[in-house]
Amino acid sequence: MSIYIIPEKCIGCGLCLKVCIYNALTLLERPEYPKKYKLAVIDLNKCTFCGACVEECAKYGAIVLEKEAISYQPSTISLYRGVWVYAEQRRGEIAPVVYELLNEGKRLSKKLDVPLSAVLIGDKISHYAQELIIHGAEKVYLAEDHLLKNFLDEPYSEILAQLIKEEKPEIVLFGATHIGRSFASRVAAKIDTGLTADCTGLDIDLETRNLLQTRPAFGGNIMATILTPQHRPQMATVRHKVFKKSERDTGRKGEIIKKNVDLNKFAIRTKFLEFVKDLTSKVNLAEADIIVSGGRGLGKPEGFELIKELAQLLGGAVGASRAAVDAEWIPYSHQVGQTGRTVAPKLYIACGISGAIQHLVGMSGSKCIVAINRDPEAPMMKIADFALLGDLYEIIPAIIQELKGTEPTA
Repeated sequence: MSIYIIPEKCIGCGLCLKVCIYNALTLLERPEYPKKYKLAVIDLNKCTFCGACVEECAKYGAIVLEKEAISYQPSTISLYRGVWVYAEQRRGEIAPVVYELLNEGKRLSKKLDVPLSAVLIGDKISHYAQELIIHGAEKVYLAEDHLLKNFLDEPYSEILAQLIKEEKPEIVLFGATHIGRSFASRVAAKIDTGLTADCTGLDIDLETRNLLQTRPAFGGNIMATILTPQHRPQMATVRHKVFKKSERDTGRKGEIIKKNVDLNKFAIRTKFLEFVKDLTSKVNLAEADIIVSGGRGLGKPEGFELIKELAQLLGGAVGASRAAVDAEWIPYSHQVGQTGRTVAPKLYIACGISGAIQHLVGMSGSKCIVAINRDPEAPMMKIADFALLGDLYEIIPAIIQELKGTEPTA
């Protein structure tokens, strides 16, 4: 990919400078046109090739953006082999979704008869490489540097993009976390391939070796299966708690491949300042074994005090439907569903939640579902293992009193 200015067409109007949010453009004097025409100059170390300046300069056509067309012929695609899992780490700890991806990656790699590898990027995290092997990886690509201690989009995406170009895996999987969603899209753009986000199902077409990537579409009303037949690797982000965690096998052996990293080659325009922990919840929603969720049926924000009390007694986390979050009754970090967290607790108690498909997508993997609602026809009541029909402001206090071992108040 390249971008350049045609001096004969540039009049130095400065319109391109106004639309470049990366400050990659400047105007220079031109001796041949003193005090009249200036020339726009592009700093390629700052330019992201977004094309905003090209559109703004369409009238004059002085800026040209050329994209390298990559043609993947069958012979080219056949060079790509192997399944990779990006082993996301946060503050020196492997994200739980990674072990789920290794379990699913192992199944896919067996179907394709190729090795399963993990990619680990960070600082002083080499001890996790063996843990990834214990959980199923046959190879671990390890890139370490003190500047990689905390996640930054630019160096991380450059490292993985270069590694993919060198090793040519046919499938690369990421967790659909905040980091994964931001990171995977950058990598896909750098290597000119497709990316399917928020997958809830994966499989292989053995005849074509295409990855069948299934995700909710049209607001969760249908499930779409997406293919990337013309490009490699095939990349997808996968929701947490969709697949089972891989089992540890301490007898497993694997190969750890250390990759040298020269960060001087990369433009790093951001820096990590600090991590601010969410203190609104005492229990991690995504990891909780018990979740008590409230919805529009609570009728008022104060209803969540009852939800929180029940969750605390059960040692669980507090969840919410999108309707409750949109009403600003509780922060977004508690939202369960297609546009929130995907959860799969042992016990999910839905209080005043009708059960729109978008919410069901995010919690239908729960082992036991208890629904409390006045409407017997609510979708949540129909999928629940136990449906309690009635006023939640009568039912929940009774449950709380039972848990406390005290008599209900009159």
